[in-house]
Amino acid sequence: MAKKKKEKKGGKRMKKKELAELLVNYFRMRPTESFSLKHLFGGLNLTTHPLKMLCADTVQEMVEDSFLIETEKGRYKLNDKGQILTGTFVRKSNGRNSFIPDDGGEPIVIAERNSAHAMNNDKVKIALCAKRRRHDLEGQVIEILEHADSTFVGTLKVSKNYAFLLTETNTLANDIFIPKDKLKGGKDGDKAVVKITEWPENAKNPFGQVIDILGKAGENTAEMHAILAEYGLPYTYPQAVEAAADKIPAEITPEDYAEREDFRDTVTFTIDPKDAKDFDDALSIKQLKPNLWEVGVHIADVSHYVKEGSIIDKEAVKRATSVYLVDRTIPMLPERLCNFICSLRPNEEKLAYSVIFNMNDKAEVKDYRIRHTVIKSDRRFTYEEAQQIIETGEGDYKEEVLQLNRLAQILREKRLAAGAINFDRCEVKFEIDEQGKPLSVYFKVSKEANKLIEEFMLLANRTVAEHIGKVPKNKKAKVFPYRIHDLPDPDKLDNLSQFIARFGYKIRTGGSKTDVSKSINRLLSDIEGKKEQNLIETVSLRAMQKARYSIYNIGHYGLAFDYYTHFTSPIRRYPDLMVHRLLTRYMEGGRSAQADKYENLCEHSSAMEQTAASAERASIKYKQVEFMGAHIGSVFDAVISGVTEWGLYAEINENKCEGMIPMRDLGNDYYEFDEKNYCLIGRRHHRKFSLGDPVKIKVARANLEKKQLDFTLVDE
Repeated sequence: MAKKKKEKKGGKRMKKKELAELLVNYFRMRPTESFSLKHLFGGLNLTTHPLKMLCADTVQEMVEDSFLIETEKGRYKLNDKGQILTGTFVRKSNGRNSFIPDDGGEPIVIAERNSAHAMNNDKVKIALCAKRRRHDLEGQVIEILEHADSTFVGTLKVSKNYAFLLTETNTLANDIFIPKDKLKGGKDGDKAVVKITEWPENAKNPFGQVIDILGKAGENTAEMHAILAEYGLPYTYPQAVEAAADKIPAEITPEDYAEREDFRDTVTFTIDPKDAKDFDDALSIKQLKPNLWEVGVHIADVSHYVKEGSIIDKEAVKRATSVYLVDRTIPMLPERLCNFICSLRPNEEKLAYSVIFNMNDKAEVKDYRIRHTVIKSDRRFTYEEAQQIIETGEGDYKEEVLQLNRLAQILREKRLAAGAINFDRCEVKFEIDEQGKPLSVYFKVSKEANKLIEEFMLLANRTVAEHIGKVPKNKKAKVFPYRIHDLPDPDKLDNLSQFIARFGYKIRTGGSKTDVSKSINRLLSDIEGKKEQNLIETVSLRAMQKARYSIYNIGHYGLAFDYYTHFTSPIRRYPDLMVHRLLTRYMEGGRSAQADKYENLCEHSSAMEQTAASAERASIKYKQVEFMGAHIGSVFDAVISGVTEWGLYAEINENKCEGMIPMRDLGNDYYEFDEKNYCLIGRRHHRKFSLGDPVKIKVARANLEKKQLDFTLVDE
């Protein structure tokens, strides 16, 4: 009897409402579990195809109504969120604000009328609005818990009785009203940094006060400082920190000499860019016997001068990295330290932290030691000078340079054979006059001299990481900052595979991580010199995860190293300084450091690295727009470098300047955006624009305020 009843429940006559009730009860009885559709069919005894289809539709509606959430593709769970959530407010100038819940989960739309004038990155509490069918879930800000420290950069518009800051930010739709007594001497047309002081409930514009005047809009220094301020990066150095650095004695004491290994008589030199002032690293080499070389990687001993917790250290923590804009460096440390005391300048005795390798002619490391040293650089080479020695076999210290280059090339071959990924991107650089005006564009390509330095830095970083991280099976490694790089995102790898198939290339998306990386390397070598090279490299890079710092080591996928850290640039990166200090502590037998403290420092350093990279890109973009401003109306060959729903991006072949071709300029048609295949297709004329297509463009507009170039298509 019971069996019959059950069959009827699962049989053909069940109504949608009845099935929905069964589903609701099923999930409520198991609030923490997630289920696949297959599991639900079995659990509810749904045996017929129509019932299974009805169940799938009902589950989908329950997801749309936020009763269920999809925890991963094809698995569903009861949505146990309440109606009140806390998280971060994300403001957008187009009014499509959103809210990111603290506990993860999908962003929630917050209409401007429901924003309570919350600012970008404010911590807020929201109430969920009733869900409208076929609409995104919306919320309403009911309390601002904590204001983000939000300042805005823009140009002052000052009239007789009041002033406004005109911003180009994508987070604020309205200009900021500034009372006349809050202008801090700012004049019409000045670039300024403004802090929002209040946003009255009925006011259309927020109120603010000027914190700093950067200079006249359009002036180079004012614009570069504006980019830094926009990203919350410092553009001046605090005087108190400079003063503390001025008090540090540069002399090396008898005690320093006594407790260090002496390398002053070993041939040592630096190889750096021609405009470098902070020389972090030097190399030394001497032959110990036939087929055995002693190679020293000597790194500026910053931790000797910058003590943890000092005023200089606190400023360095905050900055976490030096920032390299187009025309200037914003250093992590005061100039006296980074360009004088710590910098490994030629013919000056310097304190270093060194990894010294005994290597044979096959570049096999037979032994190594890590020591505090004192060195004296015999020569400061630029990359160009070292490259000339490699190419001609002539020049100062030619035997040493050539031998190091031979060893470096073998190290590189081994690394690539082990599955390291060979990304060799060319960098866009500008020739700039005294006023900061860009005169021409050139490309910086990595040659053997660059790779020589790179290989020995990689070897030192890897060795230091292994020295601390590689411990016997039953022992726990001590807390240490690693440079980690995760495997590529599988979905992005699939997209890359589909994308390159259009050009006739293939990659492995499955198999061991070495198989995948070797097939990516094959791809990168196959496209070298081809017109699609830059494009495929860009899409390949997007498939990669970002490298970051963490005390939890997962290895470095891109380099194919199981242990990797940053030890070689303590003048310009804070993690290297942490590594120096911990290395010294552990080599003296010290206890393991506090995990939370160092993981927080790692997270902060990773975030600051990303911010600095964004500011660097913005400064390049600014110079590109300024440079192209002199070429309005000129026609160039270009390639489609980006496809979006609002238009195309094209990159000019000869100078890599990128501009936008808005949808309205694509001709008389309605275009559909195919996200998966990176293309736009015209409905009426079926004209197709794909990533990588060659196009001819005319430079239409160059907007410096927005750092934006507009192109129009030139039909041939």
